[in-house]
Amino acid sequence: MTSTRSAERVIDTGTAGKTKTGRTRPGGLSAPKSPPPITPDGRYIVVRGRLWRKSNPALASDERQALVDALMQARRAVRTAMAQGDGPALRQARAQVHATKVALGERGPVWWDDGAPDLNRHMVHTTGYADWYRDASPPKTTTSAS
Repeated sequence: MTSTRSAERVIDTGTAGKTKTGRTRPGGLSAPKSPPPITPDGRYIVVRGRLWRKSNPALASDERQALVDALMQARRAVRTAMAQGDGPALRQARAQVHATKVALGERGPVWWDDGAPDLNRHMVHTTGYADWYRDASPPKTTTSAS
């Protein structure tokens, strides 16, 4: 582990951006990640093989931004309540996260009207998106020990 001093700032190049478990934190010094794949119909993103419903695209951009800001505030309230061990505040903050996600269209009633089922949180390989995902995913590379 090396450190570099620069104008009274110490940069630890060995652990910057890492959690105690060695994972890279959002905003850490990791390689830029590509955005998650979006299903052809635009309803879901795929994260680690799981479908997550996208926000309702019919929301006005200012309305969507206000909801995203409210969601981030509610998530900070969850973090604070957990750190303080405040059960009632935690329940209230989690309820606010849920309500905001419903308003965004990520939870609750679906925002599309063609009768297609909601596959939120399903593994992509168990859905009708399996072939698309397999064809769209880059091939996995393996390394062999010599």
